[in-house]
Amino acid sequence: MHADYERVAAAIRWLELHRAERPSLEDLSRALGSSPFHLQRTFQRWAGISPKRFLQLLALGDAKRALARGASVLDAADHAGLSAPSRLHDAFVALEAMSPAEWRAGGAGLALRWGIGRSPFGDFAAAWSERGISALTFGADDGSIESAAAALRASWPGARWSRGEEGIRACEERLAGGAAGEPLRLHVRGTSFQVQVWRALLALPSGAACSYAELARAVGVPNAARAVGTAVGANGVAVLIPCHRVLRATGALGGYRWGPDRKRALVAWEAAREERDAEARTR
Repeated sequence: MHADYERVAAAIRWLELHRAERPSLEDLSRALGSSPFHLQRTFQRWAGISPKRFLQLLALGDAKRALARGASVLDAADHAGLSAPSRLHDAFVALEAMSPAEWRAGGAGLALRWGIGRSPFGDFAAAWSERGISALTFGADDGSIESAAAALRASWPGARWSRGEEGIRACEERLAGGAAGEPLRLHVRGTSFQVQVWRALLALPSGAACSYAELARAVGVPNAARAVGTAVGANGVAVLIPCHRVLRATGALGGYRWGPDRKRALVAWEAAREERDAEARTR
């Protein structure tokens, strides 16, 4: 199972890197040193679709369709009230904000654990308290995840740090598309406005997206799309708070704290899973 996980993660990274060349399954198989039959079967089991279809989903047109789906989802969530965690979110995440005192003190008095995990989108470092996951960050493209982990710990200078694994396993399961059971708890630091924006993002299900303007309307500040964009960029919990689902109004991907290639792969991966689930519902 671990070898299959690594192979599919490598396939996603390779397809993203070479998408402009429109590579075939045979090209991908040669690059990964695997047989086309085995790679096709393994990728299908993990992603729910073929490598060829995944490559198609990396296209901009699919991002635009995701944007169109997301507008109505956010409107519905807005009418339902975004103050409570929304079960519209496919993984159902319960978000708790740190107190202003904890936030200003850089985590002083908090016991935080940290660890390094693997996902289809690259290695990541995460930190968590007894109240939930506080940060999740990817390493640079050169694979320097240790430096990313060190920077994460330095951003909470007042906390008591120790190495752990339990939070990492939960993050790995969710990032690999594992089914949600109990709510995944987040314990984040941010201003009241940032937390409000992050709660709104949790209303977006996998396979959907929204524009910055739509997100601004959902949080009640329709003329503050720029401020909303800043709050989106300040999110320190990658994927679990799905800031990668915010696109420009044209459907272009826009910026992403952990790199545009990773954002494109995340959008395509979620579109693939949504496509698979939609087909299953019609059977």
